[in-house]
Amino acid sequence: MVKKIFLLATVTAFFVGQAYAQTYAQTADSLASYTNPKPHKVVQLQERDFGKTPKNIILLIADGMSVTQVSAAITVNGGMLNINHMKHIGFTHTQSADNYITDSAAGGTAIATGQRVKNGAIAVDANGKAIPTILQISDKNGKATGLVSTSGITHATPASFIAHQPSRNMYEAIAADFLKTDIDIFIGGGLEHFNQREDGRDLTKDLNKKGYQVFTSLEDSKGANKAPMAIFTAEGHNADYSDRCEMLTDATRKVIEVLSADPNGFFVMIEGSQIDWGGHANSTPYIVGEMLDFDRAVGAALEFAAKDGETLVIVTSDHETGGMTINGGSFEKHSVTARYTSTNHTAVMIPTFAYGPGAEAFIGIYDNTDLFVKMMTLFGY
Repeated sequence: MVKKIFLLATVTAFFVGQAYAQTYAQTADSLASYTNPKPHKVVQLQERDFGKTPKNIILLIADGMSVTQVSAAITVNGGMLNINHMKHIGFTHTQSADNYITDSAAGGTAIATGQRVKNGAIAVDANGKAIPTILQISDKNGKATGLVSTSGITHATPASFIAHQPSRNMYEAIAADFLKTDIDIFIGGGLEHFNQREDGRDLTKDLNKKGYQVFTSLEDSKGANKAPMAIFTAEGHNADYSDRCEMLTDATRKVIEVLSADPNGFFVMIEGSQIDWGGHANSTPYIVGEMLDFDRAVGAALEFAAKDGETLVIVTSDHETGGMTINGGSFEKHSVTARYTSTNHTAVMIPTFAYGPGAEAFIGIYDNTDLFVKMMTLFGY
């Protein structure tokens, strides 16, 4: 009798496992491959010497990116990305204060403040005390500051640089925090958290009172180049790469145009948010399409840095998403095939790339909190 039960259980488990494997394989196969229909040209940068310290820092965060995502994008773009120009490379541990696997709030906070916090926390310590961010410290030291995101500007990563809240989900409280720091320009979605609030406040009017020009699209902001300004690109989150056109690259150029007018220099964080969302969906087209979009924004930043000579460009991430691995591809056909171990974040190290004055400081293996320390040191704070 025991043998029969054991046999039945084994057979049942086998067929359940087979059914699961087939279902997973079908789901994965439908999203596994991507072929790039139009590889982009990388920018051409002339060799030049840089000083030891930067006047400006452009920090680009590719949410959800690790080496595999970079490799996939390089493959489908024919072997070269703008990121390839960034020769100083390091690797970063991403653990949070309470978890081996971080979320974007804790990951962003570590980079922004130099302190590890619990998952979900936005730039506050275990006692709920606000931790100053590199953006806020830069503002107090007379530098111009900015934020750009392809998600809502109140989402976890951008919020970590300007807000102080116990939960990343407190979007309306995060929006209100934007009025507490004299940020010069921010661009992203999330307008609804400013003007469709439960408390009835219209924060866009409060921004106007503080002297901000408020726009509801990048198009509307053409011709405006004086800070401060707020540019909302969506009511909630922005569309994905296939529908938002060159929003991130255009926003990168816009924020650099506005901030570079300040003689004291600037700090800006620019996020490619939706690489992470593609990882959660285990969608190779989504991930790689977003990576290519992000790389074009990197190109815009590098072009400015190469001409300016006083700007450090850093490309990094807060964590990897999806446990992505490459199973096949072709540089010639601009195609790649991937598989995934998770629909969530993973704990693998993420790469950091640097270009410009002080770039050599980012070589090696270090903690995510060290990114803050390195930036602070280079700025002389």
